[in-house]
Amino acid sequence: MSNRPGVLYVVATPIGNLGDLSPRAAQVLGEVDLIAAEDTRHTRPLLAHFGIGTRMVPVHEHNELDVLDRLLERLEAGESIALVSDAGTPLISDPGFPLVRAAQARGLRVSPIPGPSALVCALSVSGLPTDRFVFEGFLPRTADRRRVRLAELADERRTLVFYESSHRLLDTLEDLARSLGAERPALLARELTKVHETLASSSLGGLLEWVGADTDQRRGEMVLVVGGAEQQSGRRTRMDAERLLRVLVEELPLKQAATLTAKLTGQKKNRLYQLALGWQRED
Repeated sequence: MSNRPGVLYVVATPIGNLGDLSPRAAQVLGEVDLIAAEDTRHTRPLLAHFGIGTRMVPVHEHNELDVLDRLLERLEAGESIALVSDAGTPLISDPGFPLVRAAQARGLRVSPIPGPSALVCALSVSGLPTDRFVFEGFLPRTADRRRVRLAELADERRTLVFYESSHRLLDTLEDLARSLGAERPALLARELTKVHETLASSSLGGLLEWVGADTDQRRGEMVLVVGGAEQQSGRRTRMDAERLLRVLVEELPLKQAATLTAKLTGQKKNRLYQLALGWQRED
């Protein structure tokens, strides 16, 4: 047993092109005592490509709390561990947070080995402002929760970045266009660094139309980058409040939709409630 504790390395791995693994990352993966991998079946071909034979143990969202103490004991005993996800930088919409937090709480050294990240890759080529941005990860899976979250982001002026799965892409684009405005500029980054890499810049409405007409664009790994809301005049704010209210009344009770719209836009709740009530009577 070593008198000094080991190091937990958080190692970024390629998101597609194996050539993006840094020499330092390859060295660390080859020298540590153990690799904690999100899916050992996914990481094994990467290690084989670089001739790395380090033993692996699965650490994913379904077991990370169960194996946490054993991994910490190994670190305290002097072993070093590399934490990797299936692709990109660990913890960015991937498992690993409980282990990193617990290691820091015990005074263990946690060291990043930087490298690829789909979030940063997409943002860097989006043509949208990058000085300030908001990373939302994956939006809620259910339509009602997704629309409520997008309603909360409608007035966000920073660039927005989302991950999305292929089978929800079309629904998400539809909700984005409806909640944020079909004219909002956006980028769809698909299969980054891979053979079929696609970067499509358009409006949300344009992307929705394009993806709806071409099923090939609904395959693979997706990143959506969306321009932030513009600074709005009082008239524009009222118009956006009404658009937001129309979205929310489809999913929520009238009073709740009016209350949430008022909180997000600063408009008077009673006026919004009466407006929605008028729509309901017309229908």
